[in-house]
Amino acid sequence: MAAANAPITMKEALTLPSVGINSQFITFTNVTMESDKFICVRETSPQNSVVIIDMSMPMQPLRRPITADSALMNPVSKILALKAQLPGTTQDHLQIFNIEMKAKVKSHQMPEQVVFWKWISPKMLGMVTQTSVYHWSIEGDSEPTKMFDRTANLANNQIINYRCDPSEKWLVLIGIAPGSPERPQLVKGSMQLFSVDQQRSQALEAHAASFASFKVPGNDNPSILISFATKSSNAGQVTSKLHVIELGAQPGKPSFTKKQADLFFPPDFADDFPVAMQISHKYSLIYVITKLGLLFVYDLETATAVYRNRISPDPIFLTSEASSVGGFYAVNRRGQVLLATVNESTIVPFVSGQLNNLELAVNLAKRGNLPGAENLVVQRFQELFAQTKYKEAAELAAESPQGILRTPDTVAKFQSVPVQAGQTPPLLQYFGTLLTKGKLNAFESLELSRLVVNQNKKNLLENWLAEDKLECSEELGDLVKTVDNDLALKIYIKARATPKVVAAFAERREFDKILIYSKQVGYTPDYLFLLQTILRSDPQGAVNFALMMSQMEGGCPVDYNTITDLFLQRNLIREATAFLLDVLKPDLPEHAQLQTKVLEINLVTFPNVADAILANGMFSHYDRPRIAQLCEKAGLFVRALQHYSELPDIKRVIVNTHAIEPQSLVEFFGTLSKEWALECMKDLLLVNLRGNLQIIVQVAKEYCEQLGVEACIKLFEQFKSYEGLYFFLGSYLSSSEDPDIHFKYIEAAAKTGQIKEVERVTRESNFYDAEKTKNFLMEAKLPDARPLINVCDRFGFVPDLTHYLYTNNMLRYIEGYVQKVNPGNAPLVVGQLLDDECPEDFIKGLILSVRSLLPVEPLVDECEKRNRLRLLTQFLEHLVSEGSQDVHVHNALGKIIIDSNNNPEHFLTTNPYYDSRVVGKYCEKRDPTLAVVAYRRGQCDEELVNVTNKNSLFKLQARYVVERMDADLWDKVLNPENEYRRQLIDQVVSTALPETKSPEQVSAAVKAFMTADLPHELIELLEKIVLQNSAFSGNFNLQNLLILTAIKADPSRVMDYINRLDNFDGPAVGEVAVEAQLYEEAFAIFKKFNLNVQAVNVLLDNIQSIPRAEEFAFRVEEDAVWSQVAKAQLREGLVSEAIESFIRADDTTHFLDVIRASEDTECYPDLVKYLLMVRQKTKEPKVDSELIYAYAKIDRLSDIEEFILMPNVANLHNVGDRLFDEALYEAAKIIYAFISNWAKLAVTLVRLQQFQGAVDAARKANSAKTWKEVCFACVDAEEFRLAQICGLNIIVQVDDLEEVSEYYQNRGCFNELISLMESGLGLERAHMGIFTELGVLYARYRHEKLMEHIKLFSTRLNIPKLIRACDEQHHWKELTYLYIQYDEFDNAATTVMNHSPEAWDHMQFKDIIVKVANVELYYKSVHFYLQEHPDLINDVLNVLALRVDHTRVVDIMRKAGNLHLVKPYMVAVQSNNVSAVNEALNEIYIEEEDYDRLRESIDLHDNFDQIGLAQKIEKHELLEMRRVAAYIYKKAGRWKQSIALSKKDKVYKDAMETASQSGDRELAEELLVYFIEQGKKECFASCLFVCYDLIRPDVALELAWLNNMIDFAFPYLLQFIREYTGKVDDLIKDKIEAVKESKAKENEEQDVVRQQNMYAQLLPLALPAPPGMGGGYGQPPPMGMPPMPPFGMPPMGSY
Repeated sequence: MAAANAPITMKEALTLPSVGINSQFITFTNVTMESDKFICVRETSPQNSVVIIDMSMPMQPLRRPITADSALMNPVSKILALKAQLPGTTQDHLQIFNIEMKAKVKSHQMPEQVVFWKWISPKMLGMVTQTSVYHWSIEGDSEPTKMFDRTANLANNQIINYRCDPSEKWLVLIGIAPGSPERPQLVKGSMQLFSVDQQRSQALEAHAASFASFKVPGNDNPSILISFATKSSNAGQVTSKLHVIELGAQPGKPSFTKKQADLFFPPDFADDFPVAMQISHKYSLIYVITKLGLLFVYDLETATAVYRNRISPDPIFLTSEASSVGGFYAVNRRGQVLLATVNESTIVPFVSGQLNNLELAVNLAKRGNLPGAENLVVQRFQELFAQTKYKEAAELAAESPQGILRTPDTVAKFQSVPVQAGQTPPLLQYFGTLLTKGKLNAFESLELSRLVVNQNKKNLLENWLAEDKLECSEELGDLVKTVDNDLALKIYIKARATPKVVAAFAERREFDKILIYSKQVGYTPDYLFLLQTILRSDPQGAVNFALMMSQMEGGCPVDYNTITDLFLQRNLIREATAFLLDVLKPDLPEHAQLQTKVLEINLVTFPNVADAILANGMFSHYDRPRIAQLCEKAGLFVRALQHYSELPDIKRVIVNTHAIEPQSLVEFFGTLSKEWALECMKDLLLVNLRGNLQIIVQVAKEYCEQLGVEACIKLFEQFKSYEGLYFFLGSYLSSSEDPDIHFKYIEAAAKTGQIKEVERVTRESNFYDAEKTKNFLMEAKLPDARPLINVCDRFGFVPDLTHYLYTNNMLRYIEGYVQKVNPGNAPLVVGQLLDDECPEDFIKGLILSVRSLLPVEPLVDECEKRNRLRLLTQFLEHLVSEGSQDVHVHNALGKIIIDSNNNPEHFLTTNPYYDSRVVGKYCEKRDPTLAVVAYRRGQCDEELVNVTNKNSLFKLQARYVVERMDADLWDKVLNPENEYRRQLIDQVVSTALPETKSPEQVSAAVKAFMTADLPHELIELLEKIVLQNSAFSGNFNLQNLLILTAIKADPSRVMDYINRLDNFDGPAVGEVAVEAQLYEEAFAIFKKFNLNVQAVNVLLDNIQSIPRAEEFAFRVEEDAVWSQVAKAQLREGLVSEAIESFIRADDTTHFLDVIRASEDTECYPDLVKYLLMVRQKTKEPKVDSELIYAYAKIDRLSDIEEFILMPNVANLHNVGDRLFDEALYEAAKIIYAFISNWAKLAVTLVRLQQFQGAVDAARKANSAKTWKEVCFACVDAEEFRLAQICGLNIIVQVDDLEEVSEYYQNRGCFNELISLMESGLGLERAHMGIFTELGVLYARYRHEKLMEHIKLFSTRLNIPKLIRACDEQHHWKELTYLYIQYDEFDNAATTVMNHSPEAWDHMQFKDIIVKVANVELYYKSVHFYLQEHPDLINDVLNVLALRVDHTRVVDIMRKAGNLHLVKPYMVAVQSNNVSAVNEALNEIYIEEEDYDRLRESIDLHDNFDQIGLAQKIEKHELLEMRRVAAYIYKKAGRWKQSIALSKKDKVYKDAMETASQSGDRELAEELLVYFIEQGKKECFASCLFVCYDLIRPDVALELAWLNNMIDFAFPYLLQFIREYTGKVDDLIKDKIEAVKESKAKENEEQDVVRQQNMYAQLLPLALPAPPGMGGGYGQPPPMGMPPMPPFGMPPMGSY
């Protein structure tokens, strides 16, 4: 059957390899398709990713790096479910992700492994474990819920599907398992059906199942059906069935009758079985898909077989429903995603024609609204109507496909039926059936509504419209309008009868809705007419309507000017203003005229409104000069100023300051340029200086930065307005730092009498010119001197101020300044007064009036400079009497006493307040001893040293330095650079220190000598103090110091000092002696103080005499001493002696060093003694471990066994490893056996060549590493039996298998390795690697067993690895078999063709070649068969017929000269109408002179060079061949050549038929003449008949009359007369019908005019005529209606 006529259409929607999916991932476990929206592919190693293919854009796959065991996409949304097994467990971790939101939805850890899962709904996952089935909702936080347990029939089954019905009340689980032993290749299917309500399961035998919903006639509720397919074998008999049954039948309701049908499998598909089932809810069809690609289509209601075909040459493993098209998707092993859909145009004809099942065809057409059953439905309808089965006829019409019976004729047919009394009219039955089935069309809705309106049942109409049962139309609205305007409006809206809707809104005065509706439907009513209508009754409503129009998309339909004029014509100024203000908000340039207009009308009528509009600033494009003039006239001078742009106009308006708010005027000045503003300010000052000065000042203040301060100042100075200058600068002063501005302000304030302001500014300002201001104030001679005082006080002009005030006799201001303003400047005042020779009494009085506030030091300086110090005696004594402690007071008083020589020593020693440095300096030139007294009192070290050095007072200096005890002072005087150091040291040693009794002074002096590095002087000093009987002879510190100094400066004296002194720090001094390398002295010190350990350390570390140390240790007999000796001996390598000393010292702390040294010298017997001593005092793992090791080194194995049995803390593992590493295997064996370290024990036994024991130990260890070591050792020792025992435990580990194999092979043990692998096949843990490795070994060493091994274990082999081995070993037959098993058909075909003697098998090759992906192999196989098996080439080509390019095949055969060889193939594929095939066959037919086959070929297949073929055979010797040539010319349209050839061969029938078919009148008439010329009368008559349509009657009659053939032309003449008579009759009939149509059209136009007149009568009569219409009373076309005459009258005819 041609694909175009098939009821089911198949197309390739996608190929997975085309989007980057590797073929190895196209499997049942890697590919999932939960719906027709997404395909999800899980790519494993090395990619470890998930690919999501959106079927709406399949070439843009989404790839994410995700590692999982399974991945499912949600059926409707981008939600991904992932499953992964937790490592080392049988638990699965489940996660759900929202890909679009990039968020995890939820996750769960299942306690058992999930073997199958599936989305059973967009919100629910179904999960199947080995024992149970769970449901898991993705909403909320719920965990998976257990639904039921698996039944026994599903045990050991591979689960392939799980489904639920839409209500989730019925669940079905499908699994498959290997078939029965007698037929294992027929897979067994098992099904478990579970009822959620009944909580019961039923086990059935089935391979595929699906749920469906079906409405049984007589039952309003749909029934739940389950359909399942099964194929089973019983006693060798295979049964294939499809079952459809109802689940949960509803009591008391009609139920679905159980159906079943046979599934017929062709012989080639005997072992095929169903793998999937999909049910099309759109067409109620069941699709059953088998593994090998067969498709069975059945009707759901009747289980009738509809179609069967193979849809895929490759196995199908996945399907999914394509609900939108009523088909399904299928994915095959090659990666093709196939889409199967119903061919709507052919399925019904196919069922009715091919299957001859008319009832099914009608049902399909009704269910799916499909074409093809029109005649059947109409015929059935007529039969039912004739049988008066009106109800059945109504139902058939309601369900008729594509509504072919829902026509006015059907309604009329029901209307024509007479109504029987007491029965429902058939018409109402019909309409009732339609209402229950769905929605009525326009005509049906109108007829039904007419009946309802006539019966006044409006509520029925409302209900039907609410339920959307009626199709709205304008006619229906007109009908309903007679009873309900509101309902009619709804109908008009639904019917989109726009003019009627607008008219209805106008009647209801809902004008705003007109705009909304018109915008929605794109209709344009007459807006101007509507606005005029509203304006008459509701001006505000008119404004709102106008605003709504202005906001319409595309702009206002009526010009704004027109709308404004309408308002203004009725003097509605406020409304016009409101409208314009709203529409002019965007402030566009094109609205300039309207902006001017709205301002004009308001400035004339309502100036305050215009002022408010201008204040808002919403307009910027109006005529500003015009508005400025109107504002000036209206008295809005500010607005006028804002709008004038010429200076004269501004000057004219601005002088009206009496009518302008000052603040507005000030703000206006901010808009003017600098020049214009100054001009206007001058005019204002000229007009009224006093009245406008305040405004000018305010303007100057506000805009001084723009106008310039200098310009403003000049303006005020020009008019000599110091008052204006004062006020202007007063505001600007705080922000200015210009000295000139500040001075001018002071000047203006002074001239305007603002003395207080002058005083304030001079006091606070920091920016005026002080010199200039001082001079101005002195010249001004203000009565108040405070401003001058401020200036002079702040800027240091106090002498000038004093001189000015004294010379102007303003002494009270001098007193006030000194007493109140700034007493600190009184010394300057006194100094100036002294210079001005002011009387002393005034000065003394001035000083005494200030008293303590007066700064004494500057006053003293001023008086001292002028040699008038005695003037202050009374003042100073007065201060002292008041208790003043001011240093300056006492300094001054001291200077006066020193000068007067009034007992100065008493003052210097008793007065605590003077500054010693100041007074001492004052005394230096007068009396140095007084200076020393002053400096000693103030501890002025530097000054005292300088004065004593200068005056050689060294004794005083030495006493002061010793008493001072200051380190810095000592450093200074003992500095080598001090030229007076020797004199000082002599005085210190001879005088100062002997005189002192203070130890601290002695200590400080000694320390100073040490710091100054004067050891010899220090020794001399200390001997004098310590060794000579003095108060410090027994001083501990001094004795220490003496010895230490001697150690440093004179070591020869140290031993003498040690013997003579007893009260010193022995340990510390001894350490110092050691550091100074005085070892004997140090030993003597430590020995003297019984510090034996330190003493022996000196002997060992410094003197380095171990014998003296041993002697010393024997003498003192102390453990610590022996311990030090032992450590020294250990360092020197005297290990035995050191161990003996450690034992004497009973010292166990250094056992680590002893162990290390013993190991280095291998002194293990002594080490054993020491370690036994150590174990008695401490429990250390290191000690016990080393003891065992020492026993092993001296071969005391029995002691080891005895020791490890006793309590110990030895680290036996480490000891054993150490013994093993050092090849002490016997000792290591004892340790490993004791601690049960079987792995190490096994290796140790291997080293000892004890292989049997090693195997036993390895068995206990059960470690792969141990097994390998023992195994390899056994192989090396040729203990193959033991090696095999070990090997069997190794090869079960995949990672270790290859290593064992290589080890055996490297040593040539091939047979033993094969024996090992063969033994491994029977292991419980045998894995793919064992089978594969054995195959590789067979390929290398035992070829005869290879094929048998491959066939037996093909499913358990790593085929790629074995392929490489076979390829290397040239086992071509086995290689081919492996390629087939691995679906590498391209390689299989290549191998067969390259190595045909070994690998070729015809049947096998046919199966291979149809599955290859590389199309070049098809043609390579053609060459192969042509060369090696030409007798079988047609068989191969028939298999490849659907895949090869037939043109290329023909070219191959043509080049080889063997076209005849493939004739059967070309005949079989000629239906494809390929040019090369057609031409090749035609050549063969010509050679064989088979003209019948040639004509048939030409008729059926026209794709060839027709003219070339005709030219080739037109001269053929056979007449039939020449006829074929004529026939070809005829088909090619070469009529003349065809006719000429036919005439030449006298085949007149062919010539006549050619002429008739040509449609060429000239050719026909020429042929007619030819027959006359040839005298062929019968041919003449025949030609008239055959070419009747072409030959003109006059020509025929003329030729017949001229050649006496009227009798032969008479049949033609009769036919011609009859034909033309019929044409005349038809013309008359058409004319009559045209007249009737014209009359009907006139009647219809009259009806339209009447309706328009009815509408016109509803309109008001006083509407004004819109623009564009002339006078009179004619109305405009209302809201899109066609024009009508005035007052609704019909137009009058003219007389």
